Amino acid sequence: MLDKARGLPADQVFMDIEDAVAPLAKPEARVNIVAALNEGGYEGKVRTVRVNDWTTQWTYADVVAIMEGAGHNLDCIMLPKVQTADQVVALDLLMTQIEKSMGLPVGRIGIEAQIENAMGLINVDAIAAASPRVETIIFGPADFMASINMKSLVVGENPPGYDTGDAYHYILMRILMAARAYDLHAIDGPYLQIKDVDGYRRVAGRSAALGFDGKWVLHPGQVDAANEVYSPRQEDYDHAELILDSYEFFTSAAGGAKGAVMLGDEMIDEASRKMALVIAAKGRAAGMVRNEQFTPPQV
Repeated sequence: MLDKARGLPADQVFMDIEDAVAPLAKPEARVNIVAALNEGGYEGKVRTVRVNDWTTQWTYADVVAIMEGAGHNLDCIMLPKVQTADQVVALDLLMTQIEKSMGLPVGRIGIEAQIENAMGLINVDAIAAASPRVETIIFGPADFMASINMKSLVVGENPPGYDTGDAYHYILMRILMAARAYDLHAIDGPYLQIKDVDGYRRVAGRSAALGFDGKWVLHPGQVDAANEVYSPRQEDYDHAELILDSYEFFTSAAGGAKGAVMLGDEMIDEASRKMALVIAAKGRAAGMVRNEQFTPPQV
């Protein structure tokens, strides 16, 4: 898996020492992860390691082993089951001490905070603001469902009896608001039915529609679906770029210095430009190429 991840078209690879690793195998997992990070081959991807949470006996040893062994080749530490801002502060302090002792740039390695229970969601605003290292807030659906006694065994799907709406809407929006308030990424968690790509695409579509930046994949078969769902549609990307070019022209002296103009049957203004920037940025990040070009009117 560590080797296969090198060639996948994913934006990030995170190597796990937490739930995916049995307690007796955790020391070996640290060694394997350090070796993989130092061997390289993950260029173009954010390199992250998920350590164990602070309620376990393994967190300190995880962080020390990974940062001392491969700190130069690490971008982020993912902290699962975050419940309070203090847990993020504790991780930040430990990371800073290791960086200073190892001669690593202080503060370069970021923190990703995973929200997996009710206490974490209640404190998500404080968690997002707890450290300048925090880069991402992640929804962990499986543990969250268990923590609130949700009546379901299918991760990410509406529980039986919830016939109208989305049982996860409030959770996703709380995480999204905290992330956007502090200019962080918001990432949706895994879909465990790895052979059901249509199900993955459907569930991912909910958080993508709200504005989440991406979703975990557990299998190479989910990568293309994730890239598709979290990228804009071609027609939306083309229209966003058209709005940006049009607005730039019409607000200029050559275009008449207008603040609001008609683009076809649509009025565009500064708010339209801001909305278009979001869609255009997602499309550019996905490597999309626009089909529709803007031609300034002849004066």
